[in-house]
Amino acid sequence: MPPLSALRPAIRAHRQVRRETVLSNKLRVPISAYVVDCAVYADGHRLPGRWTHERALAEVRERDDDAFVWIGLHEPDEEQITGIADVFGLHELAVEDAVHAHQRPKLERYDDMLFMVLKTVCYRGRPEEGAEHEIVETGEVMVFLGPDFVITVRHGDHSSLRDVRRTLEADPEQLALGPAAVLHAIADHVVDSYLDVTTAIEDDIEEMETQVFAPRASVDSEQIYVMKREVLELKRAVVPLGAPVRKLTEGYSSLVPHDVRSYFRDVDDHLVTVTERIAGFNELLTTLIDAALAKITLRQNTDMRKISAYVAIISVPTMIAGIYGMNFDHIPELHWTLGYPMVWLVIIISCLSLFRVFRRNQWL
Repeated sequence: MPPLSALRPAIRAHRQVRRETVLSNKLRVPISAYVVDCAVYADGHRLPGRWTHERALAEVRERDDDAFVWIGLHEPDEEQITGIADVFGLHELAVEDAVHAHQRPKLERYDDMLFMVLKTVCYRGRPEEGAEHEIVETGEVMVFLGPDFVITVRHGDHSSLRDVRRTLEADPEQLALGPAAVLHAIADHVVDSYLDVTTAIEDDIEEMETQVFAPRASVDSEQIYVMKREVLELKRAVVPLGAPVRKLTEGYSSLVPHDVRSYFRDVDDHLVTVTERIAGFNELLTTLIDAALAKITLRQNTDMRKISAYVAIISVPTMIAGIYGMNFDHIPELHWTLGYPMVWLVIIISCLSLFRVFRRNQWL
C-alpha cells in the first residue's frame, strides 16, 4: 500500500473536481430557468460555443478587440440575479429595480454603468361581449449597459428580444458599434411596437366613432371608457420615455458614442409621433364619451316625448268615459239615442287631431 503522503495530491485533486462539479451543477440548474441567452460578440460577430457569465466576461476582458457580452434574463428573482450582479459589479439599487419591476421608464447612471427601464406594450384586441381582458398589455425591459457588457432583464411574456438579437447578428457592422448599439436596437424595437399598438387602437377608435354617430346604432359608452383607460395606460408607458431617450441623444454618457447617438435621434422622432397620437386619442375619446352621453340623453328625451304624447291621446277617451260614467240622472244627452255613437265620434276625432299635432311637431 503506498504511503499517505503519496496519496494526498490525488485526494486533493479528486476533491477539487468534486467541488467544481457541484458548483457547476448549482449554477446550471437555475441559470437554465431564467437565462434566455448568453453570448460573446467580437468585431460584430458572435463567438461560437455556450458560455456561462463568468467565462464570457473573462473571455471579453482577455481580448484586445472591442468584444462584449450580452446576457438576456427573463423574470429572475433576487437570488438568481445575485451571482451575475456580483460578477459584473451591478449596483444594488438597479438590481433591486430589475427584480421587482413595476418601474417608470427612466435612465440612471451608476459610475461606469447605465441602467435604463423601458415599458413594453402589446395589443390584445377589443374583448368580445362578456369577456374581460386588457386591450393593451404592458411589460418591462431593463438594460444594464457597461463598457463591455449588456444585460437585459425582461418582465412579461410578450417582450421577447429574440428578433432583436437575430437582426443585430445579421448586421455585423451595426453590432460592431458595441453595447450601445444593442441598447439602441432594444429602444428602437420597443418604440416600433408603440407605433403598431397606436395604429391598432386608431382603427378601434374609428370604429367606435362610426357607431356613436350612426343614426340607429346603439352606443356602448362603457367600451369607450375602457378604451380611454387603456390609452391612459399606454400614455404612462410612452410619455416618460421621452426624457431618457433625449438624454442619450445629447451625450449623457460616454458609454453611448457619437456614432450611436444619431440613431437615438430617430428613436426620439418616432417617440414624439407616438406621443402626439396618444394625445389625439385622449381628446377624441373624451369627445366620443360626451357625444355618446348626449346621444343617450337625446334618445331618452325623445322617448319621454313619445310617452307624453300617447298619454295625452289616451287621456281624451279616459276623460269622456269618466264623465259619462258618473251616477247622475241629469247629464246632458244621457238619454239621447245617438249619444253613444256621438261620444265615439268625438273621441276618435279628438285623438286623431292630437296625433296629427304631435306628428307635425315630431313628437311621434
